[in-house]
Amino acid sequence: MIRHCVFARFRNDVTDDESAAIHADLEALRRVIDGMSKVEFSANVSPEPFARGFTHGFTIDFRDAAARDAYLVHDDHSRAGGRLIAALEGGTDGLMVFDLEIGA
Repeated sequence: MIRHCVFARFRNDVTDDESAAIHADLEALRRVIDGMSKVEFSANVSPEPFARGFTHGFTIDFRDAAARDAYLVHDDHSRAGGRLIAALEGGTDGLMVFDLEIGA
């Protein structure tokens, strides 16, 4: 399984409604991308001082690397990703992505 971890630095003017809509866009991808399962989205709640300005994060679990790779090139992912990037401080500079292989 691949756990796709994304950390985001939202602009200060992004509303809770817009953040929730971005989450809904990502969640909707489960209906069109085979092998994509659980999506978790949250504001950072860590008491540790290491967030480096990242305010939110989400994870998406994929059955395998092939499912993750299909997600990466899917048109609906491009649209959802564009909406996310537009809401971030500095565009892609406000984004960090890290994939973990779980159960390897």
